[in-house]
Amino acid sequence: MNRQVVDSRMFRRGRALAYLEDEDRYLTADSEPEFRFGIVGCGMMGQEHIRNAQLLGRASVAGIYDPSPRSVAHASELIAQRDGRSEPRIYASLEEACADPATDALIIATPNFTHLEVMRQAVQTGKALLLEKPIATTVADAWEVCRLAANHRQIVRFGLQYRHKAIYAEAAQAVLDQKVVGRVHSVNMLEHRFPFLDKVGQWNKFSDFTGGTLVEKCCHYFDLMNLFAGSVPRSVFAVGNQAVNFRDFTYENKQADGIDQAQVTIEYENGVIGGFALCMFAPGMREELIVCGDVGRLQACENSLLGGETENRVELWRGENGASSISHPSYPPYIARAGHHGSTFFEHAEFADDLSTGQSSGPSIADGFWSVVAGAAAQASIHSGAAVDVAEVLPDDFDAHLLGREGQSDDG
Repeated sequence: MNRQVVDSRMFRRGRALAYLEDEDRYLTADSEPEFRFGIVGCGMMGQEHIRNAQLLGRASVAGIYDPSPRSVAHASELIAQRDGRSEPRIYASLEEACADPATDALIIATPNFTHLEVMRQAVQTGKALLLEKPIATTVADAWEVCRLAANHRQIVRFGLQYRHKAIYAEAAQAVLDQKVVGRVHSVNMLEHRFPFLDKVGQWNKFSDFTGGTLVEKCCHYFDLMNLFAGSVPRSVFAVGNQAVNFRDFTYENKQADGIDQAQVTIEYENGVIGGFALCMFAPGMREELIVCGDVGRLQACENSLLGGETENRVELWRGENGASSISHPSYPPYIARAGHHGSTFFEHAEFADDLSTGQSSGPSIADGFWSVVAGAAAQASIHSGAAVDVAEVLPDDFDAHLLGREGQSDDG
């Protein structure tokens, strides 16, 4: 029997078969990791990457670095709980983390405003890199990150893992591969959720460190909108403000200024129109994608009350053009609970495949760049009160050829 016919990860996690000797294990046998990761940044996302690397089992965590001793302690404890192999090395500096010859790849999950600084150091190594989203907090910094990545001789993957959420993976297959809605004409997304959580130094409450909420939080959604539109933004208009959250919050005598609600309209180079709605003071979580084409409409949504179970639903309307359907895409609970509803697990699976083949499967440097551009243009539009021509926010030395495409998609 092929081991992959049975979900051996599920059986390995239980205690019912703990009595077995190693030589009696087949479906529940552990495989030796193929790769060794260094984790740079051990906060919430860094620890999520540790959990998923261990759950997937194709890589071990050989070393960790974070300037916060408490974050390092928690990450070390997490590794000890889940991995009976050798303890990870705790690096004293970023330079030491990047230089360690014992690691094959670095996962960079530091605060967003540090990404460029970390990338400048990381690309001096021969290691593969996974850089968390957003790739930077300004368009200029994002462009430098892309230049560094393009010239790096190893795999560079950008952490836009929402593409792997069950509802969006199902929607992408239906819309982009099967063409179930025909030619796409509009893409709309919505996120209603709870406020930003606490971070070390509370950096996520301040636009100077985040690039603005629409960059920090929403680059995931702009990436999905760009993906389904099949193009890049031409112009962006947005309204938004700080309506409810952290209006009386100060940290080190600085007043929090992150917006918590916004409406964004995007005109794409290929004529597709997009809309995004954000509310960050909702007592629960709802994400929604609606793609309308000339032969159908697809809606994908993820919904949960605060602390409740998540309900997924993908609804396809085809009318007289074909069969309509309703489905409920999901991942096994232990994968969904590992982080971001299972999307980080499948991000790790693709990253391991990339390391095995030496070929990057994306998201590409272009995807990382344009997801930041859309958010930055939206933030600029809120500030100015006018629509923003995306060409005006691009760096003076911008060259679309570096991104592997001209920046425009064909009309098909």
